[in-house]
Amino acid sequence: MTEAGNEKLRSALGFAMKAGRLKSGELAAEKALKSGNAYLAAVDGAASEQTKKHWSDMCNNAGVPIVFVEDVGRAIGREAHMVACITDKGFAQMILRSREEKQL
Repeated sequence: MTEAGNEKLRSALGFAMKAGRLKSGELAAEKALKSGNAYLAAVDGAASEQTKKHWSDMCNNAGVPIVFVEDVGRAIGREAHMVACITDKGFAQMILRSREEKQL
């Protein structure tokens, strides 16, 4: 994905965080996913392959889409966090549309 595409995704993640529609960090994001409150998971592109596989498997089992975005933590104002779940359907759809537009 282009840098402009990544920036748009990071901005959307930041908006979701400010709106209180995002859970970040391994524990909070996993809890949102397992409780059925997550509509989309975002994993940092720099995360380990094991982390990416773990989250891909969990999202696949839960039927939740996953996106890989560079600098997730910086986008949401929590530098150390590599994983976030969007808990609002509208924000999730906006992020997915943004990603699809940039891949065309």
